[in-house]
Amino acid sequence: MSALGTSKGILEIAKFAIYVTVPIALMYTFANNSKNLQRVMGNRSYVVYPPEGPRPPSPEEIREMAREIARNRDKNKLP
Repeated sequence: MSALGTSKGILEIAKFAIYVTVPIALMYTFANNSKNLQRVMGNRSYVVYPPEGPRPPSPEEIREMAREIARNRDKNKLP
């Protein structure tokens, strides 16, 4: 028993036609006219990065800071 010819069959054919034609129509619209694509992409805000913050200290600077902290700690323990 085929569902073609019944209301379910016609609905399925219509849905399939929409599923196929909508992507094709959109691709045709944007592929043939780049102004449309630029207009759509220009209205969207994409990734916006925050301004760059201060750089972390280099490994040598960190080692020097650790040595300085150790020296201060040793000074406080001696007296």
